[in-house]
Amino acid sequence: MRDVRSDFPILHREVHGHRLVYLDSAATTQKPRQVIDAIVEYYSSLNANVHRGAYDLAVRATEAYEAVRAEVATFVGAPDPNGVIFVRGTTEAINLVASSLGRVRVQKGDTIVVTAMEHHSNLIPWQLLAEAREAHLVMVELTADWQIDLAGYRRALERSPKIVTFTHVSNVLGTINPVADLTRLAHDAGAVVLVDGAQAVPHMPVNVAALDADFYVFSGHKMLAPMGIGALIGKPALLDAMPPYQGGGEMIRTVHDTSATYAPLPHKFEAGTPNVEGAVGLGAAIRYLDALGMDEVAAHERALARYALERLATIDALTLYGPAGDRAGVVSFTLADIHPHDLATIVDSEGVAIRAGHHCAQPLMRRLDVAATARATFYVYNTREDVDALVAALEKARTLFGYAHA
Repeated sequence: MRDVRSDFPILHREVHGHRLVYLDSAATTQKPRQVIDAIVEYYSSLNANVHRGAYDLAVRATEAYEAVRAEVATFVGAPDPNGVIFVRGTTEAINLVASSLGRVRVQKGDTIVVTAMEHHSNLIPWQLLAEAREAHLVMVELTADWQIDLAGYRRALERSPKIVTFTHVSNVLGTINPVADLTRLAHDAGAVVLVDGAQAVPHMPVNVAALDADFYVFSGHKMLAPMGIGALIGKPALLDAMPPYQGGGEMIRTVHDTSATYAPLPHKFEAGTPNVEGAVGLGAAIRYLDALGMDEVAAHERALARYALERLATIDALTLYGPAGDRAGVVSFTLADIHPHDLATIVDSEGVAIRAGHHCAQPLMRRLDVAATARATFYVYNTREDVDALVAALEKARTLFGYAHA
């Protein structure tokens, strides 16, 4: 893959006298000039509210907004753009499904299945739904190699769950789950399936039609686009049968004093003025990634992850977490008894930005038997030199805390 660092203005800055080494792309990615320019161009020449005005500017803004819906569908292999619902991100998408589908599908005593590697965004909404509907939430455990325990998963499916949900890629472990197989098993048990694709869509080719998940969700800010934009990809037949998530303008067909009828998909789930700027930026990000090639993006990241695992394994007293085999560009670790927050502060003094904390995955942290980890995540703009800078910064931290070689 070509060197893309020059496309990212923020990577040209220094931090504490060092070049910025940004290794927190699982949280949010930096933005290339092409995305920034698309947003500036929208506000400079196209800004208007969409779907409402008959004047030229509004028509052109609407065309730009809807063109991105089609681009999203193509990018993730969704067969029908009407099944692409723009949302603020993965969190809102999951809450939308939990609230809307949950109201009509989950009753007292029913079962919802999740896994122990979920981000809180794919756990808390289901906890709230289970509590509200007096349903049972069943958590599938992980194997010693940090994969979903398929035996435990099959046992959970014997309960005939109404909804099954799991992440495509763990934001802590880098585990890549066998989505198509898990979905097929859940469908055989009569469940509706939602897949959290926040850590997959930015990093590898995804074809939601081939995976056959009923709902697939992701966030734009994790794939070079602005914050506050993402997508829920749903099977239109299911979306049609679901009640609205929010009420307001745009999502209606007719309104009477005490009742209303609702707009067809996708507008039924897009109440109010949408984030047109974010959609325009998302379209620019998709075109940027398409030009790189998602196969190349995936290969680049996994090569960096392998190199990082090799280098980090040479550091005394450092513990790595995650599967030993193929994994995404996510590397979580602890170093001796240094608190991950202290570790992140020290490596930041060397210009290296990593994440520290529970990564919105406290149930998983308990299974790792730690309160928190440090985490380095890689993207298209990272290089082997970035990994080397991380290793050097960690060696400095080890020395500062008295863990130098004797």
